[in-house]
Amino acid sequence: MILSNKGMLALLWEMAPEHPNLLPCYFEDDADASRLRRYARKPLYSREGANVELVCADGCIAGIIDGYGAEGFVRQELSLLPQFHGRYAVVGCWVVGDEPAGMGLREDASPITTNRACFAPHVILG
Repeated sequence: MILSNKGMLALLWEMAPEHPNLLPCYFEDDADASRLRRYARKPLYSREGANVELVCADGCIAGIIDGYGAEGFVRQELSLLPQFHGRYAVVGCWVVGDEPAGMGLREDASPITTNRACFAPHVILG
């Protein structure tokens, strides 16, 4: 549960700013959050793209409104998912303890991956 809280993204950035594997991310009430011009606004607790917004100069794309966000939001610098044949793909990984436990690919017609995304599970053998 701790790693799925989007606040972890802001804490990681605070602990390791400019790390090449991280995107700048701040809690929404942090003064530095206002410096981001293109960002993903994500609820601290959410799933499958619910209540996520992608904000950029030419507008905003909103995800499914599903009641998340009461606890607050983070703003993470926007880095759009790659698009292949009109679909956006994202890789999700799971860790149990300190061992890899699984991986899945999700693909959606929207740049915000939703609960309607195609899902292909994979297994990691150690």
